[in-house]
Amino acid sequence: MKPRKPKFFPYRLDRRWTLLFLALGVKADDGVTIFPNGDFIATYGRFKVKTRLDNIDHTEITGPHRWYTAVGLRLSMTDDGITFGTNHYKGLSIAFVKKIPRVIGLRKHSLLWVSVADPEGLAAALAH
Repeated sequence: MKPRKPKFFPYRLDRRWTLLFLALGVKADDGVTIFPNGDFIATYGRFKVKTRLDNIDHTEITGPHRWYTAVGLRLSMTDDGITFGTNHYKGLSIAFVKKIPRVIGLRKHSLLWVSVADPEGLAAALAH
């Protein structure tokens, strides 16, 4: 039996925000990786979220959004969610069973929104 490979979902980088991405350290090899051992890792330049797949409660595809609420590294104004945003068109909201350690801000996060190029594919991969 062949060992399974990690599944990688890169971000859809909107080139209009290249300078912002450079400032945050976001590169083409950033995105979301699902590992066969059950690890879930999302990278966004110098920032990272790591949890176990069994800590993911549900997902929801959302968008389009206003660019100023979806692009960049940001906290939600309505809850303790965090955004790893590279475009405002479409992304995947990932809710956690137990809050993940804080990446920015003062509180742990119960939600992560990522603007991967294939949010449908990531949602399907997380559903298994």
